[in-house]
Amino acid sequence: MQYHALRILLATVSALSTLVFSLVLAIIIIIDPRITYWLLVLAVPFSVFAFFIAMWLSSILLLPLGNLVAKARRLASGDLSVKFSDEVSRSAPFAMRELSEVLDKVSLRVRSSMAEVAAESKRQGQFVSDVSHEIRTPLTAIRGAAETLMDEDIPYGDRQRFCETIIHESERLTRLANDLLTLQRIEGDGEIKLRRVDLHGIVEYAAAMLEPLLDERKTILTISGEAPDVLGDPDRLQQVVQNLIDNASRFVGEGGRIHVELSGIREHSVITVSDDGPGFGDIDPARLFDRFYRGDPSRARTTGGIGLGLTIVKAIVTAHEGTVEAVNLPGGGACFIVAIPSLPPRKN
Repeated sequence: MQYHALRILLATVSALSTLVFSLVLAIIIIIDPRITYWLLVLAVPFSVFAFFIAMWLSSILLLPLGNLVAKARRLASGDLSVKFSDEVSRSAPFAMRELSEVLDKVSLRVRSSMAEVAAESKRQGQFVSDVSHEIRTPLTAIRGAAETLMDEDIPYGDRQRFCETIIHESERLTRLANDLLTLQRIEGDGEIKLRRVDLHGIVEYAAAMLEPLLDERKTILTISGEAPDVLGDPDRLQQVVQNLIDNASRFVGEGGRIHVELSGIREHSVITVSDDGPGFGDIDPARLFDRFYRGDPSRARTTGGIGLGLTIVKAIVTAHEGTVEAVNLPGGGACFIVAIPSLPPRKN
């Protein structure tokens, strides 16, 4: 109901109530006709007077409600700067003040939700742009190699080289698709199967899986320490360790060293992966976990990096209610620290 219509309705009801009350008194007091006559005469002006008094009182009492209705309409039209608690609402009755505070909380949630939607839309747009860029490069290389191979006069050696280019870029597209699928499963439907996990066994198994790759890159890997068990998905946690070791091995160079240390700190199980490489330079460490971010694009491309390894690490650790950080070591090299809530020791 409109604010002005409500005022008129209340005033009319007040006036009619006064008139009916006067008529009832006139009917009751039938002993003296003169008193009845004067009551009838006075009933009409008193009703008119009551109407205007009711209009005046309703304008005072309903003004805060009218302001709230107007602000609610502004909020509904998209004006997120609306504040319901102001000088008028603070001088209003208690119920109005309480309603203003509730509407302010609703307005705050609406602004927060819209900000999250805008940020998510921006992230999705950036993600699509990044994926398109990553796909375009290998596709261009594959097309160029294929078009060159159509030349029948191309030497055998060049033909072999272009075939290897097609295979290499195809494998790169496959890794990209697999990484994107893994990321979608972790962030989308939360494909995490939790059970008690021995982190030392996870690290040992990950190291064994990467042994041929580390031998090829002539990288030395050492493991030390112990950490309390955690509640987690062993396959995903193994992927975290493998991604961190693989990432380090890309940059330490031939003969480089990687050290994985396990420990327990403040009810958290900690996995530290450090190396003696060049580190990641003077950049914000949080950017290392962004999708498709590369500190050194030229080196990442030559070593086959896609730019999603550390993003997957962060997604998995976050799904385990843990944290992951990166720091540059004082003597050179990078260090990645994963902390996951620990489980109590097993009861004998």
